[in-house]
Amino acid sequence: MAQRLREQREKFLGGNKVFVIAEIGKNFIQTEEEKSVAEYLANAKKLVDAAKNAGCDAVKFQTHEVEDEVLDIEFTSPHFKSKDRYSWVTRNMNATPLETFWKPIKAHCDKRGIIFFSTPMSRKAAQKLDKVGVPFWKVGSGDIFDYVLLDYLTDTGKPIIFSTGMASLNELDRVVSHLSEKKTPLVVLYCISKYPAPKEYFNLATIEYLKEKYPAVTIGFSDHSLGHDVALAAVALGARVVEKHFSFSRDLWGADHKVSMTPAEMKEFARLVHTRTYKDVPVDAYYGKKEKELEGAGNQFRPYFHKSLMAGENLAKGAVITKNVVFAMRPQKLAEGLSSDCFYDVVGCKTKRALKKFDPITKDVIARATC
Repeated sequence: MAQRLREQREKFLGGNKVFVIAEIGKNFIQTEEEKSVAEYLANAKKLVDAAKNAGCDAVKFQTHEVEDEVLDIEFTSPHFKSKDRYSWVTRNMNATPLETFWKPIKAHCDKRGIIFFSTPMSRKAAQKLDKVGVPFWKVGSGDIFDYVLLDYLTDTGKPIIFSTGMASLNELDRVVSHLSEKKTPLVVLYCISKYPAPKEYFNLATIEYLKEKYPAVTIGFSDHSLGHDVALAAVALGARVVEKHFSFSRDLWGADHKVSMTPAEMKEFARLVHTRTYKDVPVDAYYGKKEKELEGAGNQFRPYFHKSLMAGENLAKGAVITKNVVFAMRPQKLAEGLSSDCFYDVVGCKTKRALKKFDPITKDVIARATC
């Protein structure tokens, strides 16, 4: 089984070479002033072209559907305080309609010969991306305990890439075990979720530790540091997939531009990776020690990006909770429902009282819960 999963993974990642991802994310949004979908699409196409010209293997975006992702509660993300989270997610959703953004940008990537994929931030976002067509899934650091989302993704049978930036070692082990039981080909990206991530936080010995602990899993690196030294050191230590945020300028408006590589920087980085120049990179400054607890265990973003279980529609007293009527929504800090990794514990339960859409699902409103 392990050999078959490795072969599947090598096939979708392009074989033995290190797989370089330009994380465009939402960097087609470049001004605080809202623009037209057509302008956002034009920006996105230019970024795709620049990533292809830089030698990247794939471009990655982020896909939002506000209804089942984030509650209509005013709160700000610690790394981007210019907008409250609900408004920011809503803007991103409205900027990227299925027919006039996602399908055209996927077609443009196909035309340019670069792999398109995107991080769905909720189940409905994944359902939207399924209509576009993606070869594999990316799950962000804040969503690796979103079992509502993971349940949908594993049912598609496609490989899953996920980041560790908001997990402890024990939590990571639970998720890897869960997805391995589903026979899902996996790529785990070691990640420090700080923007930008100070170089002293990187404990790149973790890459070697993860490779030893999960031999059937490909280990990579999602990098939020400035420059390419840390990412090259990660590749030298065995990372087989590496992603870097990508923008035309770090001075543009938005959450991720400030931690992005420019086209010239990405071209140099991809060249160094693909010519294996990284073998000469000194790694001691970033190495640390194996089996050190992940930085994500105490990450300040966890309460805002982890999710709670909420009613996805009005439910009568005595209703049986099915998968489709459960949402996993941010922010866990304010949502008050059971953690989203309790999804399978509540499915099949009956409600003790009526629930309105977006009410939290808690132990006291269902007949059984082991969380």
